[in-house]
Amino acid sequence: MSPVNEPEERLPLSPREPKDLAAEGTSEELRTRLIDEDVPSQASRVQKQTGGRLLPGSLLQGRYRILGILGSGGMSTVYKAQDLRFPRVARMCAIKEMSNTILDPRLRQQALANFEREASLLATLSHPAIPQVYDYFTEGEHSYLVMEFISGKDLETLLEEMEGFPTEEEVVRWALEICDVLSYLHNHKPHPIIFRDMKPSNIMLDDQGRIRLVDFGIAKVFQTGQRGTMVGTEGYAPPEQYRGIATPQGDIYALGATLHHLLTKQDPRLEPPFSFHERPIQAVNPLVSDELVAIINKALEYDAERRFASAEELRRALLRLPAARGISPTVSIPKAAPARGRKPIWEFACEDEVRSSPAVVNGVLYVGAYDNNLYALDATKGKFIWKYPTEGGIGSSPCVSDGRVYVGSKDHSLYVVDAQTGRLVWTFPTKGPIFSSPRVQFGYVFFGSDDRFLYVVHARNGRKGWTFEAEAPIRSSPAIGKDAIYFGDERGSLYAVTVEGRLRWRFRARRGITSSPWIGGDLLFVGSKDWYIYALELATGWAVWRHRTEGPVVSSPTVAESTVFIGSADGKVYALNGENGQVIWRYETEGQVTSSPTYHEGAVYIGSTDGFIYAIDAQTGRLRWRFKTEGPVVSTPCVVNGVVYVGSCDHRIYALPV
Repeated sequence: MSPVNEPEERLPLSPREPKDLAAEGTSEELRTRLIDEDVPSQASRVQKQTGGRLLPGSLLQGRYRILGILGSGGMSTVYKAQDLRFPRVARMCAIKEMSNTILDPRLRQQALANFEREASLLATLSHPAIPQVYDYFTEGEHSYLVMEFISGKDLETLLEEMEGFPTEEEVVRWALEICDVLSYLHNHKPHPIIFRDMKPSNIMLDDQGRIRLVDFGIAKVFQTGQRGTMVGTEGYAPPEQYRGIATPQGDIYALGATLHHLLTKQDPRLEPPFSFHERPIQAVNPLVSDELVAIINKALEYDAERRFASAEELRRALLRLPAARGISPTVSIPKAAPARGRKPIWEFACEDEVRSSPAVVNGVLYVGAYDNNLYALDATKGKFIWKYPTEGGIGSSPCVSDGRVYVGSKDHSLYVVDAQTGRLVWTFPTKGPIFSSPRVQFGYVFFGSDDRFLYVVHARNGRKGWTFEAEAPIRSSPAIGKDAIYFGDERGSLYAVTVEGRLRWRFRARRGITSSPWIGGDLLFVGSKDWYIYALELATGWAVWRHRTEGPVVSSPTVAESTVFIGSADGKVYALNGENGQVIWRYETEGQVTSSPTYHEGAVYIGSTDGFIYAIDAQTGRLRWRFKTEGPVVSTPCVVNGVVYVGSCDHRIYALPV
């Protein structure tokens, strides 16, 4: 591994026509005429008869050749076209055409505004499930929006062609992907975006089996307390949307209605509004689990406050279903360049690799380097304060406590240095290199050594308290609990040792445990070189769950908001549900991830051997930014006061703005 017309009189609704609702104004005329475009109108058929639509072979802007019609409605037509600027490849695109010939000036102005809003909105979005916008222009009496062509079928078509019902596993997988894109829209900056028209016909399954959300014609920027217009599709739209209120919970209701439709094949447009409770899912499809039914019913609550608070909360509920087992949704993020204009606040050059993880206390950064030195730098400006030379490279990370800095060295010694002056206070010798990072608690310093011993030494004077002998070198850093110390060794044993030095329990993995354990409530989380991430019962060492990655796990876990964040040598950063080990998301880098993650205010910061430092959104797994260094990054970032501090094997220490 290297270190996605003329205004027409509407026809009467037939039994199969959707009863859509819209009111971009206050008059009844406007309410009945500005309706969603699911069904071709009488005028659109006349237009076809008179040849008003573009014929195959037509050319737009001297660039786009029309190949055929993908779909049409009362005010727009969508064509399949080829972009001729790519002569060596057949680059397909979808072109949405809107007529500017509507006679009613109010309708014409509103339709054009909606069309331009859709173009502008899509141009600001970047998500694998949202089609890309390539171009927007006006030609003659028509406006055109050129978008990514998606080869596949919408879920309504798929459902009609399907014998029987889709499986619960299929529906849960689709729902998880839809929740992901809704989370993206609802958390969009500077303002959330409400889709407002979630339904099977607006959800496509592409040829790669991925969900794609289409038709953003009525999506809206959300502002708290603002009443809008009544827009949506009757049967899917939530009660409040009939009153012109659009919120994220409205999209959750529409998703619940969509899932009900998929699992029952009962089209809600043909039923009385808000009557889902009268049509239980299991009465039609008894194979659906009680748990999934409960989730859908909660999403379909009449009162918005009783629904899921967010798409993310709904997604987490879905991930707890048995049907979600084996689903490991990888968040597909386009590889991005470093954020534009992002520059280090400062950088400091050492004489060798920086694998140690920095610690920042009272405005001073402390870090070790393989040039044998422990450094103290001004955290604000990066200026040198002092350095203390040891006799070997420093891979251990410093611990700062009570005005002293504790750090191990490859020269077999633990050093304790005055934090202000850099003068040596005391040293403690072992019989092997020290890569384990010391921890100070209860007036003692705890650390492991390659000589197989865990040492417990008086923090004040360096006198030995007790030792515990493991089966192999200890490079894992100890986790200190209320009444026990937890650490791993290079043979694969994880130990729980009492504060008196007696073994309480031992857990055996198949390969070494370099990862440092993390205590989270009643569980202990740790990674192993056997490719697994484990959750162990703190009291007994019994494995509650384990998750297999695709490479050795040297990274140490971080736990925040019941989520376990950890890296793997398979090149991925994982976010796992702390209760059951299910993957919430995983982000793929271009190198091995042996750095450990740091969680800070909704983001995960971590390094990779590809040389990048990554900032990843903790909820969605999307890349916020990344910064390129000139060497592998195995150091664990430290975040203090809005600054990310981290070392690199390019011999430098970086301070980056959050």
